[in-house]
Amino acid sequence: MDRRSFIKNAGLGGIGAAAATTLAAPAIAQSSPKISWRCTSSFPKALDTIFGAAETMAKYVRESTDGNFDIQVFAAGELVGGLQAMDAAAAGTVEMAHTACYYYWGKDPTWALATAVPFSLNVRQMNAWMYFGGGNDLLNEFFNANGLQGLACGNTGAQMGGWFRKEINSVADLQGLKMRIGGFAGKIVEKLGVVPQQIAGGDIYPALEKGTIDAAEWVGPYDDEKLGFQKVAKYYYYPGWWEGGPTLHTLVNLAKWKELPKNYQAALASACEAANGSMMASYDYKNPAALRRLVANGAVLRPFNQQVLEASFNASMDTYKELIGSNAAFKKIYESQTAFKKDAYLWAQISEYTFDTFMMLQQRAGKL
Repeated sequence: MDRRSFIKNAGLGGIGAAAATTLAAPAIAQSSPKISWRCTSSFPKALDTIFGAAETMAKYVRESTDGNFDIQVFAAGELVGGLQAMDAAAAGTVEMAHTACYYYWGKDPTWALATAVPFSLNVRQMNAWMYFGGGNDLLNEFFNANGLQGLACGNTGAQMGGWFRKEINSVADLQGLKMRIGGFAGKIVEKLGVVPQQIAGGDIYPALEKGTIDAAEWVGPYDDEKLGFQKVAKYYYYPGWWEGGPTLHTLVNLAKWKELPKNYQAALASACEAANGSMMASYDYKNPAALRRLVANGAVLRPFNQQVLEASFNASMDTYKELIGSNAAFKKIYESQTAFKKDAYLWAQISEYTFDTFMMLQQRAGKL
């Protein structure tokens, strides 16, 4: 029997039941207060999948608390700029933010580890590490020190490598290239000669159109099509080696989090976990058709070649060595992720990889 049915039926049991109901009411009222919060997103409403993860989270919270805990989600720019979302939540300007933590790596590279760093975990591995490998606890040690409580709330899966005006056939082709690239990856591509630009999602298209930048990465086919990048740069590269499993977070002001009744904390945590899985499933469903449309409209698919990938990998490893020697918080989280990654990829190449590879060959042969 659920809680609401129990409360309703208790009234039918006579005086004893009525007395019990009378005694229980104050406790129920105290644990289910009317609360209204604001959540500022780093994303525009036009990106229904990535912005929509916060709306999904808010919907689940509202429904599971009979509307008593109401979260209003605001798009980037409505309350604060997309790249100021975390700061607004930490300062208490809003109660919470939905964002990609690697946007704030300039404050401390450790922020990037909460979202994605180059050549790290894929989406399934990231979730496994966070939920079962102690990752959430490690990340919240860092978040708490910055006045926040973090809850994973969305993932895009491995992203595309972005849109380029010219072909990239060697590392030399990257020299002087002005590229919009999110998060910590900018530090890596800078070592390859790229001039990284961190620009919020809604501002990328005009920068690419005007020639302020030469290339831009965002997410993948579904979102990239919505933003229209194929109209201003035709070469579409893959994979986005800097974002194998980028995780979004709901960041709650720590003082506000501690004020929440335990049942509301549980409702919010459950809603974020549900939205985390829902967002990935949505992208998996929408990206295939979007990719077909992009190619039909002139996008030219290109893989980064082995030389570019190896140079990028080596630059990443060199950067991590530098950081773990100088940043204790980064070292603690990075080493935890790396230890899991070794075992995760050992397992991934057995059953899943073999099955997927066989099925991909059937798809190429036109047998599916």
